[in-house]
Amino acid sequence: MPFSKGNKYLLTAALAVSLLVGAQPVSHTSAAATTTAAKEISSAEFAAFLKDKFNVALPARITRGEFILDLAASVRLEPADAPVTFADLPSSSPYYDAANTLYKNGVLASDTVNSSASLTAINAVQLSVRAAGLKELAASYPQAKAELAIAKLPIRADKLNLQTRQELAAAVDTGLLPSAYYNQLKSGAGVTADLANVLIGKTLVFRGQYKHYIGSVSDPDIYAKLTDAYNASVIIRSDKLQKVVDAALEQGLVTGYNLKDSRYEPNFIESLTLVYGHSDLKHAIQLIGLLRSEGIDAKVQFEPKTSAFVYLKEWGDPGVSDQYEVRQIANGNYIEYAKEYDIAFEFNQSADKNRFNEIISTYAKKNKEDQPGLIANSWWQPLYYSLTALPDYKIITNNKITADRYYAQSFSLKEQSQAVIDGFKKVDPSVTVEHYDFWTDVPFYNYLNGESL
Repeated sequence: MPFSKGNKYLLTAALAVSLLVGAQPVSHTSAAATTTAAKEISSAEFAAFLKDKFNVALPARITRGEFILDLAASVRLEPADAPVTFADLPSSSPYYDAANTLYKNGVLASDTVNSSASLTAINAVQLSVRAAGLKELAASYPQAKAELAIAKLPIRADKLNLQTRQELAAAVDTGLLPSAYYNQLKSGAGVTADLANVLIGKTLVFRGQYKHYIGSVSDPDIYAKLTDAYNASVIIRSDKLQKVVDAALEQGLVTGYNLKDSRYEPNFIESLTLVYGHSDLKHAIQLIGLLRSEGIDAKVQFEPKTSAFVYLKEWGDPGVSDQYEVRQIANGNYIEYAKEYDIAFEFNQSADKNRFNEIISTYAKKNKEDQPGLIANSWWQPLYYSLTALPDYKIITNNKITADRYYAQSFSLKEQSQAVIDGFKKVDPSVTVEHYDFWTDVPFYNYLNGESL
């Protein structure tokens, strides 16, 4: 498929940087906001996340040491800058490093750990309030206000000291402790695995370390959120990265790249996630509607992306648009920077992820001009991919360089990865190129392979 002025937007749709000798230019871009959904997250979902990201699986009986270990393993805290001498925990203990970190961050309030003792639900909430960054809020509660908040719990306020009342009150009012778990906050009751999963998960939410998404396919306001995210997106720039990748473009070492901002990464569970690339808002809105019509729900994160490729001078004046910017280079050609997007979907179940390929092939894959029955602005070679293996998908390689929060990346055939890496390193021998394999749909693989469909 020749790269001509008439099909340049189709070609930038391919999220890839490929060598001139190999495939056509490829890329994509767009934007999104990152929030957590309004729905209460279940203990099972938090547990799956903790297992997937940190290999944390809480036992039925949870000791103080186990909770301290799992909390420290899951939450990104400032590492301790010096060792602490605990009254009852030697430095050889498997819990020592975690306790040291939590103590230095004000989560543990005493140098006595009692690692083998059962953890009470009340104490688990207190530790989570501190780890979530709510200490100052809790301390602001006057006694009467704290007692009013914890009146919803099955405990007697007069049996608790003021700090405990304040921390429980903050947990209730902020939602760190969901109402479904109020009845577990009985005096002396041990923390259950369900509650512990929720508390660690909620701590991650409060610290911005859980999943990031604008909503779910089933949300009634998802279309407005999608539109707002798209309209708020801008062309991404990174001088550090573009010194390398733009020079590679100008020298003809690569034919394109795309830029993304790591702050928008969804942090989804990879086995349930697919990423779909495009440039058109109407297509995105109809894609959400298509999934709803197929009975599929999923979390939705809208990620900004800017794609860059060489625009040849013989194509004429590139003009002006809010969808792209251009910069003329020494040989009279231009580098065009186009606004596109990735949408990351985290499906509720793997069966829905597996169905996605068939749905796109039927309703969003163009096979001929003016083809009826497709959603708006469908592409000849749609782009979607998974970081875990899927049947009927093909393996390709991502070649990625990072600077601060931004990264430039190139999708290539696996056998062309080294050539892409060499192209970047020719410009800057000191650059570090991360590369890894993943799974993409067959039409996009064929596109990288130089095939028309």
